[in-house]
Amino acid sequence: MQGSKREWDHRQKNRDARLVRAAGKLGAALSGKLVQAERMVELLHSVIESGDRVCLEGNNQKQADFLAAALCQLDPAQVHDLHMLQSVLALPEHLDLFEKGIASRLDFSFSGPQGAQLARLVAAGKINIGAIHTYLELFGRYFIDLTPRVALIAAQAADRHGNLYTGPNTEDTPAIVEATAFKNGIVIAQVNEIVDVLPRVDVPADWVDFVVQAPTPHYIEPLFTRDPALISEVQVLMAMMAIKGIYAEYGVERINHGIGFDTAAIELILPTYAESLGLRGKIGRHWALNPHPALIPAIEAGFVESVHSFGSELGMERYIESRPDVFFVGRDGSMRSNRAMCQVAGHYACDMFIGSTLQIDLQGNSSTATLGRIAGFGGAPNMGSDARGRRHSSPAWLKAGQQAQQGKKKIPRGQKLVVQMVETFREHMQPAFVEELDAWQLAEQAKLDIPPVMIYGDDVTHILTEEGIANLLLCRTEEEREQAIRGVAGYTAVGMARDRKMVENLRDRGIILRAEDMGIDKRMATRDLLAAKNMKDLVRASGGLYAPPKRFRNW
Repeated sequence: MQGSKREWDHRQKNRDARLVRAAGKLGAALSGKLVQAERMVELLHSVIESGDRVCLEGNNQKQADFLAAALCQLDPAQVHDLHMLQSVLALPEHLDLFEKGIASRLDFSFSGPQGAQLARLVAAGKINIGAIHTYLELFGRYFIDLTPRVALIAAQAADRHGNLYTGPNTEDTPAIVEATAFKNGIVIAQVNEIVDVLPRVDVPADWVDFVVQAPTPHYIEPLFTRDPALISEVQVLMAMMAIKGIYAEYGVERINHGIGFDTAAIELILPTYAESLGLRGKIGRHWALNPHPALIPAIEAGFVESVHSFGSELGMERYIESRPDVFFVGRDGSMRSNRAMCQVAGHYACDMFIGSTLQIDLQGNSSTATLGRIAGFGGAPNMGSDARGRRHSSPAWLKAGQQAQQGKKKIPRGQKLVVQMVETFREHMQPAFVEELDAWQLAEQAKLDIPPVMIYGDDVTHILTEEGIANLLLCRTEEEREQAIRGVAGYTAVGMARDRKMVENLRDRGIILRAEDMGIDKRMATRDLLAAKNMKDLVRASGGLYAPPKRFRNW
């Protein structure tokens, strides 16, 4: 309007006002940027306003648990309707915020152990879900339309100036801090210790407003650790089919594995079964992967050349430090993880994603969001999708693209291999294959615009079960695709409804492969193939460098 003057620094002035409030409230309890732990609730009351977007760092591994507990102590009459932004909902406090009326809206990626409680709160109308994101999608929105007003993060250590050292579990911290600090937000870090000199500076002090030494070290979850003792012979058989029918068939060198015993079995038979097939140096050389302990035997056997990680894994610190040629290790000796960049690597630089899911429908759509449990997606939609912007080639990428375009007059292009690896029945005999995903009912229940599908069927190239492999790239019609899926769905209702004649035809054409079609003797599928049969074997394979968390020590 003519004669009026627009205010261009409103956010900056608002930030300054919050900092002035904090300084006035805390007084001597604030020394530079260092805050006394017992005054944290007062600090949060000073700098958080109702309706703020608050990013509470909850990653796959590390949790800003002290700050989460302090946030739950806010007075909902004073601070309410917070819009929470979180990679992972891992702690009870993450949902207590909504129970207490402090927060009302949520944008997140993965809920893991809180999936069942999240589903109950959504059904009760206590949580308004903006969207279930993939990690990269959520990080990207931090820089567009979901920029945090306040970020509550966790780090290993700080110096007295406020510089932060994140150690091996850097994870999401750089993305969160940068988006907040450079848009006049407020960054508060909880650390395990305050030291005079840091091993290295991961986040500079001028990006950080307040630092508190928490009474106890922040919680770290060994999310990716799997005890080899719990791997079944069915999972060994599926791992053999994966290696011979997919890894060797396409010559896959750059891989991302999802979480689970299925992929742990693959990692543990690389030095045995894959070695017997002469595949060392030909498959599995480069990985976008957390430092899984199950990967130790393959590293020691010379299969694995490099690993870049989303986060670290508890107990792997000394092993990583001793293998700097394999891992991304700083001058201080500790690994530097980076969830955002590893997601980018998994999307664009890897030739294959292989992971599991809870439900698969007749089109190959899959989801981990089911009735009674909203687990979220994490990075799977990034890992498990064809990167349409990719422009560099590799043999695996080109071969998959050629199969996908067979008989079609299109410009040549490659395709990422996206493999869903599931047993036909999950825990409690729940079928993995369904006529319709629960995601449809969830969308209606949570008032979502679209069903929460984790990986879309048109991105899935192979489905692998104990029954065999369905190569969806070779299917000519939607009917063939459906029957290929039914053909590996076993004794589920979906599998029993197969057209037996058509399934046998698909098998004759190599679209469905049974173990015997790949020359795999099922009698070989025993735990004897595992390069490590228990946690103690992994410690031995590491030369004593791996130190499993207490709950995994069974000797």
